[in-house]
Amino acid sequence: MFQGVLTMGKVRTAIVKRTAKRLLELFPDKVSTDFNSNKELVKTYVNTKSKKLRNQIAGYLTRLARMKLEAQSQVQGQQS
Repeated sequence: MFQGVLTMGKVRTAIVKRTAKRLLELFPDKVSTDFNSNKELVKTYVNTKSKKLRNQIAGYLTRLARMKLEAQSQVQGQQS
């Protein structure tokens, strides 16, 4: 039916997005592009009842950190 490559984003619940964005606001210096370090950050600051929820928050936090880093590098590339 479809030819070519179609990519779609992942569906995440509002609590995952809201928590990850809040962590990025509160601790911008502690958030990194490494999933495992973000997982430890979430474990320290967020009281999650399940490992799955913790990993979803850490994964989205990692994605946000990578997007922020990429946006900064593009801005610096345009200024040069």
